[in-house]
Amino acid sequence: MALPVRTSFRHIRRFIQKFTISRRSLSSAVRPDIKEPLLLGRVFSGIQPTGVPHLGNYLGALGNWVSLQNQYSSVLYSIVDLHSITQPQDPKLLRTNILDMVASLLACGIDPRRAVLFQQSQVSEHAELSWILGCLTSMPRLRHLPQWKMKSKQKNEGSVGLYTYPVLQAADILLYKSTHVPVGEDQVQHLELAQDLARIFNHRFGDLFPEPRALLSSTRKIKSLREPSAKMSKSDPQTMATVFLTDSPDDVALKIRRSVTDFTSEVTFDPENRPGVSNLVSIHAAMATISVEEAVSQATGLDTGAYKQLVTEAVVQRLTPIRLQVERLRSDPAHLEHVLAQGASRARELAAPVLEEVKQRVGFC
Repeated sequence: MALPVRTSFRHIRRFIQKFTISRRSLSSAVRPDIKEPLLLGRVFSGIQPTGVPHLGNYLGALGNWVSLQNQYSSVLYSIVDLHSITQPQDPKLLRTNILDMVASLLACGIDPRRAVLFQQSQVSEHAELSWILGCLTSMPRLRHLPQWKMKSKQKNEGSVGLYTYPVLQAADILLYKSTHVPVGEDQVQHLELAQDLARIFNHRFGDLFPEPRALLSSTRKIKSLREPSAKMSKSDPQTMATVFLTDSPDDVALKIRRSVTDFTSEVTFDPENRPGVSNLVSIHAAMATISVEEAVSQATGLDTGAYKQLVTEAVVQRLTPIRLQVERLRSDPAHLEHVLAQGASRARELAAPVLEEVKQRVGFC
């Protein structure tokens, strides 16, 4: 039966639109100048296995990780347990923390089908490349990096592992010929070392490594609920200062209710003069996926006490499905081990040929 003329044209129009979209998608895969998913390039990032992440981790890094796995053609996320032992660790607790981190990443939306999720120590090429790159790095270059300056001062002295921590970080990145690295502003200098080492190696042994570029998060740093001049931290001795992804709704409500604000009842966003209230506004905006201006607008007519309830609702609504999923995944450690094993296998497939090429160029084989 023949279609009416209008219907036929409508079908033709839809066909043309679909064909145009298909061509655009194909072009983005061939032409990196077209900023449409999937973008060409390789993203690498790592996170230490310090147990269940907190709200600052989620908003500052993990939410961005989930977005990046849907934007780039190749993405690797590593649980960097080699980095974690620069500080003393209880072995049993470390293993628990590794599995808790896997569960948390999966619950936040990291998809092992789209991103390679693996445990750093299960891919020995990281340590091997770190030694080679360490032989291309000067001691003064490392001495002025923030990781060493901050932590060695706290401990009065630091381990060799802490001193060479940034070299291992550079090896993590370069081992996969990563082109993009999501980092916070406090890690930019460490990424610059990776860029320098890529240039040094390429100059001495021939072009091999791309110079990785920083992907800076647009999310504001989430501050401590009890000390809004400092960032939210797992190591904060004040239990009311940090919201964890597995906190119950009652825990979240209590922590936000006791958060430090000031003596002005109106809600405004002024980080310099009103850090506590501004921190709540940042949390509300990020968790409700609205702008800071919209968050302040929603607070019109509310004092800070009533506004804390609004912030609590936004946090609980966002975290509840994550908390429930973490609990479910924790109950199946065999599945988490399987995810890590699969990820390590895929990571080694990418890492082994790069390290082999490095060895050949250096003269080992």
